[in-house]
Amino acid sequence: MNILPGLVLALVLAFAGGYLADLIGVTWMGLPKSPVSPIMLAILLGILVRNTLGLAQVFEPGVRFCLERILRWGIVLLGIRLSLGEVGEIGLKALPVVIVCVTVALLVVTWLSRRLGLSGRLGTLIAAGTAICGATAIVALSPAINAKDDETAYAVACIALFGMVAMLTYPFAAHWLFAGDAFRAGLFLGTSVHDTSQVAGAGLVYQEYFGDPAVLNVATVTKLVRNLGILIVIPLLSILYHRKSGTGEVRPSLWSMVPLFVIGFALMSLLRTMGDMGERPFGLLDPVTWQSLISIATQTADYCLRIAMAAVGLGTGLASLKASGVKPLGVGLFSAVLVGGVSYTLISLLY
Repeated sequence: MNILPGLVLALVLAFAGGYLADLIGVTWMGLPKSPVSPIMLAILLGILVRNTLGLAQVFEPGVRFCLERILRWGIVLLGIRLSLGEVGEIGLKALPVVIVCVTVALLVVTWLSRRLGLSGRLGTLIAAGTAICGATAIVALSPAINAKDDETAYAVACIALFGMVAMLTYPFAAHWLFAGDAFRAGLFLGTSVHDTSQVAGAGLVYQEYFGDPAVLNVATVTKLVRNLGILIVIPLLSILYHRKSGTGEVRPSLWSMVPLFVIGFALMSLLRTMGDMGERPFGLLDPVTWQSLISIATQTADYCLRIAMAAVGLGTGLASLKASGVKPLGVGLFSAVLVGGVSYTLISLLY
């Protein structure tokens, strides 16, 4: 499998996004710093390439590599920015909002899908993708409920479309709705944007526009807490679906649902916690060297996420949305608005 063509294409788009941002903001507008997000431009360039020129098969392995590996490496390395204490504090505060958002999305979206006459499989897939972790939840659940390939593809495309819209618009909405409060804005992004990659992208867009990296930290931790719901929700949905359909119970493999990058993130946070103890990190390094290593890991995470965001754009094909009609698309739109509304309401009431 040759990943080089797709990887190079994602790299080119990531750098092109940065070049265009500087061209527009600094060169054309004469500002000291561009107000245009390089991440946003890289994503839009990827979408444009995928849905106009098309993406040749030779690029597909590299794009998947960016989405499946480089994205996760970036998220794992983000763990170095936070100690375990900070991760635990954010996670505990986020937990009530996560639980309510996931529960409401699962119940309401599943009910609405039935009322509109969608297949039980498609409605279940859209509900899981909206509630938990986007495409990852859909792919994990599909074999457990014997979903057809076109149902899986449609659900993924639907989640990708509305998650993409949220990723590009919610950072600005969050800044306005919560008056620049980093914790509440990050919590909103982590609970209302669908996919892990899209949450990371939204956090990066916020960081670039408003200069607050704390939002990316909070959004990432919140999303990882939300991702852990896959361990409970996917088996539960599988059992309920098969009991109702009378096909018997099918248990998905636990290993296939374990989000390993969540564990990696926690291990990096543990490394940061241990390194910050005492005057000499690990008894070997001087504080300046330790801070340099943290900075290198943080910058590497940023580069990984930038490349992955370009790949997100390249992986967003809209053609598959045409085949299934407007009803599933309407369910996807409603579910996205529902989760955003519930998240905003809870954050406003609780924090």
